[in-house]
Amino acid sequence: MRRFITSLIVAVAAMTALAGTPQDDITAKLTRGASNHYVYPEGNLPALTPAPAGYEAFYIDHYGRHGSRWLSRANYYQRPVDMLSAAHDQGLLSEQGERLLGTLRLISAAAYKRAGELTDKGAEQHQEIARRMYNNFPSVFTDGARIDARSTVVIRCILSMQNATMTLRSLNPKLNITTDASYHDMHYMGYGHGEDTLSTKLYQKLTVCVDSIYNANINPERFVKQLYTHPDKVDMNSAKFLMRDVFDIAGSLQNHHAFENIDLFHLFTTNEIFELWRLRNIDWYLHRANSPQGGNRIPFVARELMANIIETADAAIASGKHGADLRFGHESVILPLACLLEIDNINLSTQDLDNLHMQWQSYKIIPKACNLQLVFYTNGTQDVLVKALYNEREATLPVKTDCAPYYHWKDLKAYYEAKIATPIDWTK
Repeated sequence: MRRFITSLIVAVAAMTALAGTPQDDITAKLTRGASNHYVYPEGNLPALTPAPAGYEAFYIDHYGRHGSRWLSRANYYQRPVDMLSAAHDQGLLSEQGERLLGTLRLISAAAYKRAGELTDKGAEQHQEIARRMYNNFPSVFTDGARIDARSTVVIRCILSMQNATMTLRSLNPKLNITTDASYHDMHYMGYGHGEDTLSTKLYQKLTVCVDSIYNANINPERFVKQLYTHPDKVDMNSAKFLMRDVFDIAGSLQNHHAFENIDLFHLFTTNEIFELWRLRNIDWYLHRANSPQGGNRIPFVARELMANIIETADAAIASGKHGADLRFGHESVILPLACLLEIDNINLSTQDLDNLHMQWQSYKIIPKACNLQLVFYTNGTQDVLVKALYNEREATLPVKTDCAPYYHWKDLKAYYEAKIATPIDWTK
């Protein structure tokens, strides 16, 4: 026993050492610095824990972010082109600056009228996730199983839903699949893209906080010097926006097969990439997670979605039939939902924004196509078990269980129903 404990301690220490810091993560793979633009994690997924004896999966409640997309606004592509074009007209660009301008013009032209649309990689991500879901839980997708798929009214989400459901249908043509995308469901499906709950006053307060942190921590001088022949003539406030815009485009290129060989990260030092990610990490945390700066209220914007998940799960349990409710939306929805559910450490609450990155990393939480799967199991009795997969990895939930990573639905339901009944004052 002593030898076993010693070996276990050594193994845990080794794993901790190998885990590294977020700066190590980003240095090893610069595309992680793109935060929510990071492509859905590739590589081998860990094996899933078998269900307790006698239990079989019969139902899945799901919410998935759309797959890889173009940047959400045309101005994000055009703004740096305009600034560098003005410098070009005045003969102020260096050779590096001219090359960057040419590359940005090429990318901007390809992005014409495609702002926010799903990319080729985005379509593939949801095909692959659906295929793995089917293979992981074949007992859910039996002949005649009801698959109800719903999307927000945003086209990239509708196409993500289409790619997932077409894949499922190809795997089993006898599935009973229905799809819908309607403003009727936006009150719970698409916070931030439908009826907003988060008060404008609170949102503006958090935005001012983020902007002040960005202005205090970003110095664009080195970045500008490589692009301009006379950097002393460049307005440094405008240069901060240029640096951020080019960084966002650099991070977004990984979402396209056509742009995989274009590298704009070489314009930034590794430390700049890390620092720009760290600030974007703070932005996402403050605006969409369980931040005390937001009064720990933001997760509750997802309570209508949580209520819908409980309702659909109870209906599936009562019917005794196999199937799934699949929802396709946005990271601005799934992040508050994950906080409300208290999945893993996503619900972290801290005032220490300087060290937030050591405990909470956006590239792990909200990459493109991030998803939640609540998988329900039955053994033919009233005891229904649930396993949570976040980004297809087994996750912890906030109630006690005697069969982790499985939880008793009656315990989870009671916990979450009490939580979403909490009164929230949105006027502050």
